Amino acid sequence: MDKPWSWSWFWFDAAAPEGFEAFTSSHWVAVLGLILCALLLWLTRGLIQSHKLLSEGIRWLLVTILILSEVTLNTWYVTQHIWDAQTSLPLELCSVTLLLSILLLIFRSRWLYPIILFAGIGGALQAVLTPNLAYAFPHYRFIHFFVAHSAIILAALYMTWIEGLKPTWKGVGGAMLFLNSLALIVWPVDDVLGANYMFLAGKPSTPSILDVLGPYPLYILAEEVIALLFFSLMMLLFEVLPGGRLYARFRRGAVHRAERLGEDHSTEKTPR
Repeated sequence: MDKPWSWSWFWFDAAAPEGFEAFTSSHWVAVLGLILCALLLWLTRGLIQSHKLLSEGIRWLLVTILILSEVTLNTWYVTQHIWDAQTSLPLELCSVTLLLSILLLIFRSRWLYPIILFAGIGGALQAVLTPNLAYAFPHYRFIHFFVAHSAIILAALYMTWIEGLKPTWKGVGGAMLFLNSLALIVWPVDDVLGANYMFLAGKPSTPSILDVLGPYPLYILAEEVIALLFFSLMMLLFEVLPGGRLYARFRRGAVHRAERLGEDHSTEKTPR
């Protein structure tokens, strides 16, 4: 017998209908929400840095969101009787970086920072753009999915723009080492459990970038190349943004040229 329709059932029940479809209006709103939050953090970084109470409030708000995301997700698994070692352990890349993001924000860890900045943003951004998600808005899992992944990205940006940690090319290498070390840990777990964490045993059932990277296991090698290229592009982007080394170098060069032009102009006006 079918369950009677109710808001609580539609919002929370694991058997709720209407599966997620990528690039619908609700998906675009979620993506736009992330963009606006990141842009607001960037534009107000000076104000936030100058008010310790505000910066601390944002830091602990992100910590709270990340913790609640993990707690409520596991509560949902248990209450819906769908917790399963094959699918519910925190062994996906974004699950691991979510937990590490909490530690990063609490302890302001310089060691964890490049992992979350590169691997965290890389994995979470791919998830936001091509979600492996079964439920449409306004289901709890839809809201949880985008809030949790957005919070990972915002945690890394907060530590960069507000706390002043700087990305480095060494950090790119550290993030790649982290990804491969995590895969070496997760791979035998997948084999023992018959699971597919980190999609090391096969592609996801929903459309993703992996669909264009070739068959198993070639797409895993292709992911390595893409991850390195993406991390390198991110590094270059941070280099040219205000606060980056290339930005500072260009600015010093521009100031120096302006000073020289000013000196030459003054010399031309001085009578001989």
